[in-house]
Amino acid sequence: MAPKRPDGAGAFPIAVESPAPLPPEPDALYAALDLGTNSCRMLIAQPKGSGFHVVDSFSKSVQLGAGLEKSGRLSRASMARTVQALRICQQKLRRNKVSRMRLVATEACRRAHNARDFIRTVRRETGLQLEIIQPEEEARLAVISCAPLVSTKTENLLVVDIGGGSTELVWIDLASVPRRDRPKAIMRLHAGFHPAESPFPAAKVVDWISVPLGVATLRDQFNDVEDDSARFALMSWFFEENLTEFAPYKDEQARAGFQIVGTSGTVTTVAASHLGLKRYDRTKVDGLRMTSDQIDRVIRTYLDLGPTGRRRDPRIGEDRQALIMSGAAILQALLRCWPTDQLSVADRGLREGLLYAQMSADGVLEDGPF
Repeated sequence: MAPKRPDGAGAFPIAVESPAPLPPEPDALYAALDLGTNSCRMLIAQPKGSGFHVVDSFSKSVQLGAGLEKSGRLSRASMARTVQALRICQQKLRRNKVSRMRLVATEACRRAHNARDFIRTVRRETGLQLEIIQPEEEARLAVISCAPLVSTKTENLLVVDIGGGSTELVWIDLASVPRRDRPKAIMRLHAGFHPAESPFPAAKVVDWISVPLGVATLRDQFNDVEDDSARFALMSWFFEENLTEFAPYKDEQARAGFQIVGTSGTVTTVAASHLGLKRYDRTKVDGLRMTSDQIDRVIRTYLDLGPTGRRRDPRIGEDRQALIMSGAAILQALLRCWPTDQLSVADRGLREGLLYAQMSADGVLEDGPF
């Protein structure tokens, strides 16, 4: 007896398709949190044209990496300070009903032996899921945050991000990109330093490096040197020694068509000092161009002030007086390596890069000038 054929056998199965992700609402809010070696900072923003409008923000010095250089671990005190700051961030995210976000941690969590335990503690205590990103992504995000500041005349671009625990340098060749498309070509790097074939003219990443020395880690290396000027000179020399592997071009570059963009608290503090601001004003600092002579004059003023004078300076203050000198040592070393007439100051960085990357990926930014 022939076996009975089951009902429906041989029929084409009904295709089950995954629903396409819903596009974001026009008024959707995005968040970006950057937990570094020294600071915890967050932005909540709404897409607006080819950029975004900041709705809420948070910034606090948590010194997560305090003592990390010696112990290799995040201390209980630094983790407690950071969790307390992250609770405030979580409240802001909930109050603003943010659903699209990236919350990242950088060098301190990359280096600490107990970083994974800390990430679990943060999740348990605040509900926030931190993501430890690698140096290349950190560098890439810093670069795309600076896209609006790239001149259409720039053929070679060096972006420098001086952080608390590391410093990222990225050298980009824009010579083959039409002038008007150069800022947009920088923005397209959100897909990677070496993206797949694209119909658009591409920015070429010639070389990049992440030096495990930032304002906090470099300061800690020379904490035992008592003389202020000697400590500064040693920090600048030591940082330059760590740049030997970064050689994008062996021959000296022409100054015409070369732009350095610096993004960090160090660069913006130097700019505020140069402008003589009594109260910090982002609109006057972001996008400012400073000559190397102007930067040198500010650094010499910091050395003349000494630790006590720097503490009393309203642009520096108690918390940053030691950090500003390690940052200035990094800045001075960079200007020795790549002599340039001007440095562009960027009051932007990882948070802005995270926002641009999310919004670009979702297609909510308009195609137009920044």
